[in-house]
Amino acid sequence: MKTVQRSLVSLSVLFACNALAAGFQVAEHSASGLGRAFSGEGAVADNASVLARNPAAMTLFDTAQFSGALSIVDPEVDITQTKINDNDFNQTSNDVAPMQFVPAAYYISPINDSWAWGIGMFTAYGVATDYPDDIFAGDLAGDTSLVSVNLNPSIAYRLNESFSIGAGLNLVYAEAELNRHKGSLPLSGSASDKLISMTGETFAFGWNVGGLYELDENNRFGIGYRSAVDLDFDDGEFTDYYGGIISDPSKSQTTGRLEISLPSILELSAFHQLNDQWAVHYGWQLTNWSTFEELKATSPDCNGGVCFLKEEHYDDNQRWSVGGTYTINTEWTIRAGLAYDEQAGEATLSIPDSDRYWYSAGLTYTVSENMTLDAAFALVQSKSGSFTETDAAGQKLTFESEAVAYLSAIQLNYTFN
Repeated sequence: MKTVQRSLVSLSVLFACNALAAGFQVAEHSASGLGRAFSGEGAVADNASVLARNPAAMTLFDTAQFSGALSIVDPEVDITQTKINDNDFNQTSNDVAPMQFVPAAYYISPINDSWAWGIGMFTAYGVATDYPDDIFAGDLAGDTSLVSVNLNPSIAYRLNESFSIGAGLNLVYAEAELNRHKGSLPLSGSASDKLISMTGETFAFGWNVGGLYELDENNRFGIGYRSAVDLDFDDGEFTDYYGGIISDPSKSQTTGRLEISLPSILELSAFHQLNDQWAVHYGWQLTNWSTFEELKATSPDCNGGVCFLKEEHYDDNQRWSVGGTYTINTEWTIRAGLAYDEQAGEATLSIPDSDRYWYSAGLTYTVSENMTLDAAFALVQSKSGSFTETDAAGQKLTFESEAVAYLSAIQLNYTFN
């Protein structure tokens, strides 16, 4: 392979792998929460899914309860390449983010008047994009997936009539996969030929804490903090299809190491029961994305010990939400919510992030004394915008993105006598 080709392939890796790291934060923990745009989640505590946001709120339960939810995330993300350097270009990739199914399950049980315990299984981070294999910017965009599952046992203690505290451990399992293609790079073969790929899986640990203050039986405030989780893909399989990255020209595969820190989350919540029918709830969330500064994969088999390195540009992002709940009668409850979610990082093909606006509605139907069903729908509208990336050949590519997502969820809650 010519020297210039080695340079091109090496550069392509530098710009290829950002989606392996940050991903989008996953908020879809319950159908009841989706119906109110996840406003007041750490204080409402209308079912066991509150465990995902604030373990201290488990002290509000008098009897054991199970909640199981399934959310369906159907994004429609269209990306159009409009320029190469300063020259007009027009290539659109439609629906690059596939539909995702997000399950979750929770169980909370009081131990006595002061103690309660619970366990939850849900996800906090994940991303998936799937571009056509033969697009011009194949070295920048391909198919990318990061899936994580969090098992979260928790304990809570009531200090007095007003204050409760809680804490939990987080066992996180994560899988990552990445494929990039030749695209327009001046290499042999067709545009759809694979350039690089990487797969890996790992386990990691984290922790979370929470507090709950009950002003009275109708007004309460919650705080929850979820720690960063350090994912260490120490035995990921890295494949170099064109050469120039792995130092031994007779090898096309090596075991690489990629360390990723999923950011910490701080959330404040409030709930107010205004009368027998109306309640309002609101919340604020801060995600510490600014700690995500670079992606670096290493292996002694790669040139200089580095398989790829890419600097990231992320800032802490905030999310504001507000909602209301109306109890129609003993069988039906309806809710609605609005939220604004700030853009966290500079948009890329792998993660075309932007500001997002949530419009949500949902309901609860009481099946029996022990069982309720929740259903919800949300429209998440992303702000359209343009961004640029530089491919491995040094060309500046300009893109425009448009995105909307349709979220729906259903949930069963069962209270044990």
